[in-house]
Amino acid sequence: MALLTYDLNNLLAERIGPQGVALDAIRALEPQLQEAFARVRELRKNKTVGFFDLPDNHALCDEIEGIASELRSQFDNFVVIGIGGSALGNIAIHSAINHPEYNLLPRETRKGLRLFVPDNIDPDRLRGVLDVLDPKRTCFNVITKSGNTAESIATFLIAREWVMAAVGEKSHARHFIFTTDPEKGELRKISPRFGYRCLPIPPTVGGRFSVLSAVGLLSAAVTGVNIRALFEGARAVRESQKFEGSAAADVWRNPALLGAGLHYLLDVQKKKNIHIMYSYSHRLRDVADWFRQLWAESLGKKLDKQGKEVHVGQTPEKAVGVTDQHSQVQLYVEGPFDKVITFLSVEKFESDVIIPRAFDDLEGFAYLGNQKLADLFHYEERATRLVLTQAGRPNCTLRVPKVSEQTLGALFFLLELQTAYIGELYGIDTYNQPGVEEGKNFAYGLLGRKGYEAKKAEFDAAKAPDPKYVLSV
Repeated sequence: MALLTYDLNNLLAERIGPQGVALDAIRALEPQLQEAFARVRELRKNKTVGFFDLPDNHALCDEIEGIASELRSQFDNFVVIGIGGSALGNIAIHSAINHPEYNLLPRETRKGLRLFVPDNIDPDRLRGVLDVLDPKRTCFNVITKSGNTAESIATFLIAREWVMAAVGEKSHARHFIFTTDPEKGELRKISPRFGYRCLPIPPTVGGRFSVLSAVGLLSAAVTGVNIRALFEGARAVRESQKFEGSAAADVWRNPALLGAGLHYLLDVQKKKNIHIMYSYSHRLRDVADWFRQLWAESLGKKLDKQGKEVHVGQTPEKAVGVTDQHSQVQLYVEGPFDKVITFLSVEKFESDVIIPRAFDDLEGFAYLGNQKLADLFHYEERATRLVLTQAGRPNCTLRVPKVSEQTLGALFFLLELQTAYIGELYGIDTYNQPGVEEGKNFAYGLLGRKGYEAKKAEFDAAKAPDPKYVLSV
């Protein structure tokens, strides 16, 4: 059985009309797709980009499984202190694999520790998490590749003081694990002072590509997720690329490469600059959030590799079925022709519920009696897909037979590969994020960090808002 299928039919003009991509346009793009494949293969070969090799790190699995076993015997709660790529993958794995109400299950039913991922520095959010936890029974995983991320360091300092107040300075270090650069950064500097345990993030792996590194694996393991099975799924997708050797890509049999080509053409030729990931699975809803960062931060670039201004990138958005049939689909079907939709679909749910029969004299009730809830859900998905297709709206479907560690690992890796390929088609650096860094630098200046005084001055010199356009009620 396939780990996943990628149905690209409804992106084609032959299927949906003029808003789709013509087969001739794909054929014309084939030389560029071969070049993109060759460049990505070279990135893997010379290890410039490290996410390709993450699923081979069995020694890291051994270490993390050992730590997770130890933590499960010592604590009740596990809190991830991280933001963006240091949190979204953790959330996606947890909600996909674990029970939908995992934290509410009794300890003997759960597979591991309760997991909390605030993913923000909103003080009400953080205070709320700390209010419901026992510091003596809580472990924190501080994740920042640079070791300097302001949000993560600030949250660590708050959590550290909170824990020390309960257990004392001498004992607090066992409540913290750092996941950071192997050698550099502020976290690495303070680690020896108190004996904080550290896990490495490979220097060649950016945050948005790090879900299958220690960044995502530790929180998965402490909640009982089979992290080796995540690796199995990712490796299966990687091996399907046939990177070894020098043979040309089989564009028409490579889902990540062909998917990248179609989305590229939909953007540059058909002006579909909004990419909606529409999850028809409660378990996969947070994969869409993880994908939004991957797609936006990788592809949204002002400059190409030659320094030319290009301002490229689709805007990724999220929808959840069937909920958003009642809030978003009206726009998708009849609104502007600026969107392409990727459905996340699951063939078989882990459980099902039979709808009881009642009120047979009322057709609005009677036809539902003895139906399976999963069937109703699937019919809603199929109907939405058909309505969009009939309206000439491009859509594709990533489908897994069921949500498991293997299929989730495969899904992560395929989407990472597709991102790598389309970045080459745009001609941009897929792995930097200069726009994000500039915002960080201004924040450092405002906070008074040494070395960023010029950014503070630049901010202060910016034109103040015109009071007449600042309105109050």
